[in-house]
Amino acid sequence: MPSPNPIALVLEDEREIRQFVRTSLESEGWLVVEAGTIKQGLVEAGTRRPDLIIADLGLPDGDGVDFIREVRTWSGVPIIVLSARIHESEKVAALDAGADDYVTKPFGAAELLARTRANLRRIRAGRAAPDSTFRFGDVEVDLAARIVKKRDVEVHLTPIEYRLLGVLVANAGRVLTHPFLLREVWGPSHSQSTQYLRVYMGNLRQKLEDDPAQPKHIATETGVGYRLLSE
Repeated sequence: MPSPNPIALVLEDEREIRQFVRTSLESEGWLVVEAGTIKQGLVEAGTRRPDLIIADLGLPDGDGVDFIREVRTWSGVPIIVLSARIHESEKVAALDAGADDYVTKPFGAAELLARTRANLRRIRAGRAAPDSTFRFGDVEVDLAARIVKKRDVEVHLTPIEYRLLGVLVANAGRVLTHPFLLREVWGPSHSQSTQYLRVYMGNLRQKLEDDPAQPKHIATETGVGYRLLSE
């Protein structure tokens, strides 16, 4: 973690849920700041500069997606959405607005804490001294040399496959939506071409996963996008 006592902002209008999240986070050494409205959440985010934000979407003074967009104009702090909304379009909207992850209510403490740890690892890695090598499972990606190896054997990737892998690596642990990946790899004109994405993601799995049919690292977030799991 970036400090002995990292700070989390919990933006949630239901007091019982806020308390549950607070207790869960404090059990792992977090300092927790609470807010029940978007207005209060923006004030706390700006003054406390938290290491993590956990935000509900349905708030009494507006939509949490607007809160996410506002925070993203000045901060890259990890944001985990905590919401009862289950429609895929709503998840995509939150993620495209800048959220890093999405936990659907009801949820357990173990799931929430696992997501917080994953996002803090990603941020800590970004703050650490640059390392040109990224590893997941038996795969090693040398970003400087643009070489990918699996069990020390070089794997040939096409330029598009490598670009796609590069975006996944740069955002390891984060849920990446289909439109985001398409824009990053193919450009704005292909933001709806999900078939391209499925084909090339399948190619990456064939080359890098032990069992492409049950991938352990290049995970599908059903109806939303993909996530690279480094552990």
